[in-house]
Amino acid sequence: MKRLFISASLAASAVIPSAVQAQAIPPAIVAVVDLDRVTRECNACKTASAALQSQFTAEDSRERALAAPLQTEQQAIQTAINALNGKEPDAALKTRAQTFQTKLQQAQEQAARGQQQIKNNQQYVQKQIVDKLGPIYRQVMQRRGANIMVEQGATLAAANTVDVTTDIIAALNTALPTIQTTAPAAPANTQGR
Repeated sequence: MKRLFISASLAASAVIPSAVQAQAIPPAIVAVVDLDRVTRECNACKTASAALQSQFTAEDSRERALAAPLQTEQQAIQTAINALNGKEPDAALKTRAQTFQTKLQQAQEQAARGQQQIKNNQQYVQKQIVDKLGPIYRQVMQRRGANIMVEQGATLAAANTVDVTTDIIAALNTALPTIQTTAPAAPANTQGR
């Protein structure tokens, strides 16, 4: 019985090393990429950033143009109310105040739609970049022999020899010559049909 146990132990020990070898992990070959630099320096990214900034500036100007007459009207209505010294406003002043509230609400809704469109545009630009970067990461890793890629901000230090940012930018410039800066309209809600 003792021999059978020893034989079984020897047989099991002969199998274990081959199973362990099958699970061996290759040494890590790391590539580092500076994504901030990629999005700052890629040609289409710079153009898209300028276009988004222009959209933001135009939206800000539009909101200011909407707000200016409303502020003037609000001050005029407040002056008229203050002149009443606590008396009940007449029908004309009430109508004027209600009209102002309607215009204010419409302006706020219009501003919210404009801000949402800019947010959608920013997300759309980011999506286009991210969609192109995935395959580029794999290509650069394969060409450089890396099996791990990390963002520079996630590292404490890295040698310049493992930095592949320039490779990523060059590949992105080729794969993404332009970026659309206006998000497509959301599909209409078709529920209830």
